[in-house]
Amino acid sequence: MLCSCRSFGLEGIAGYEVAVESDLSPGLPAFDVVGLPDAAVKEARERIRSAIRNSGFKFPVSRITVNLAPAGTRKSGTMYDLPMLVGILAAMKSIPQPGTDCAFLGELSLEGKVRPVNGVLSMALAAARFGVKKLFLPAENAPEATLAEGLEVYPVESVAQLAAHLTGEEPIPPAAAWEPEPPRYAGLDFADVKGQEQAKRAMEIAAAGGHNLLLIGPPGSGKSMLSKRLPSILPGMTRDEELEVTQIYSVLGQVSRRAPLITERPFRSPHHTISAPGLAGGGSTPRPGEISMAHRGVLFLDELPEFRTDTLEVLRQPMEDGCVTISRVSGSVTYPSEFMLVCAMNPCKCGWYGDPSGRCTCSPAAVDRYLSRVSGPLLDRIDLIIEVPVVPFEDLRQIGPSEPSSAVRERVCAARDIQRQRYAGDAIVSCNAAMEAAQLRAFCALDETCAGLMRQAFDRLHLTARSYDRILRVARTIADLDGSEALGPQHLAEAIRYRTFRFGSR
Repeated sequence: MLCSCRSFGLEGIAGYEVAVESDLSPGLPAFDVVGLPDAAVKEARERIRSAIRNSGFKFPVSRITVNLAPAGTRKSGTMYDLPMLVGILAAMKSIPQPGTDCAFLGELSLEGKVRPVNGVLSMALAAARFGVKKLFLPAENAPEATLAEGLEVYPVESVAQLAAHLTGEEPIPPAAAWEPEPPRYAGLDFADVKGQEQAKRAMEIAAAGGHNLLLIGPPGSGKSMLSKRLPSILPGMTRDEELEVTQIYSVLGQVSRRAPLITERPFRSPHHTISAPGLAGGGSTPRPGEISMAHRGVLFLDELPEFRTDTLEVLRQPMEDGCVTISRVSGSVTYPSEFMLVCAMNPCKCGWYGDPSGRCTCSPAAVDRYLSRVSGPLLDRIDLIIEVPVVPFEDLRQIGPSEPSSAVRERVCAARDIQRQRYAGDAIVSCNAAMEAAQLRAFCALDETCAGLMRQAFDRLHLTARSYDRILRVARTIADLDGSEALGPQHLAEAIRYRTFRFGSR
């Protein structure tokens, strides 16, 4: 007897359909799983055998062959346990054969309970895309699956419960759609930061246009304090962005069962000892790294020169392309990586180079050696470079709070609204930092005064073509914050000022 039912697997963070074909035939008792299964899928045989027996069914004494199609794609994970069991029970005629509009996924325990799996949102979205109407999955995963529109999600606690539903004895009620709570922007606030008005201005520009930012200053000047408050001024995510981010964390198993939708932009701050695969992603079974976990949010690298050079260099391609591709012999996967890079560093090893106090103990050669750990191509991809000096005593004695994040966020959101209208209909560009050559020509036209200013900057600062484009993008954001349609000399001059920092002792 042959039975086929539908399921879904994961390739990167995308779901794809898997047909689970179960065949019971005469012959010596055996249980084979084919279709390029990994070790976890092969071990499902013992879980299924025990789950069937402990759920009140008799395990068939026959030759069992389960095929996972497409057979040429490697299958990994434990989500195929439940569909394989359903196929075997249907082939035994213990339960009716499921309809073609049904799909199953879930891990089994030996006693017949259905355990949660990772990546449910990606698989649920794929199920809706492939015309599935009824999705049966672990009860703990049900809230996450309801985020995919067009599906009836059935939360399954055990094999016995699922069998009772399929036979019509005791139907399982569909899960109600999960609704997020209203967003709250509590926590760290710019009102806590004393002084550093120039750095605050730069962070507002970075947030308004999605630009990369580097803060340079001595220890205790507030670089980390400012960076950790950046999420408080970022605009909220759209529904599509929330689903994108949630898929990444779902694949990693880092989504809350009670609140499965991530509604706040990620803020990732890996330690400087992180490896290149930890940052970019990888492993024998590829998994997203920190740059993908920062998708649609902020990747903060504190003490930038302390990171390994080979680790930092993996940032270059994802910063340009907005994605990272992990290649293995068995194939390759692509993860999204559209993030704001925010870095902080000292100007030298001791941290006090250039300070008026003269506390720096580093030789000129030591300063150059320390700064050379950050490559020129990486610096060329950073839009704003800001000096963060020591906070004066008068600013520290400031009694009243500084401007709160809520006020800054209003200006940032207003600038983002302008950009959203400007790039309406463009599926790729959503903010100024992502502008392509065509948008630069259309929205960053320079008059004679601005062209002359840019020519001087190009010659004196030895800018590259990439630097030229990035200055235009920042100037466009500054103009948006001012509510100006045209780029003025003041906008361009401020953008150029953010690239005038001189690296090294010479």
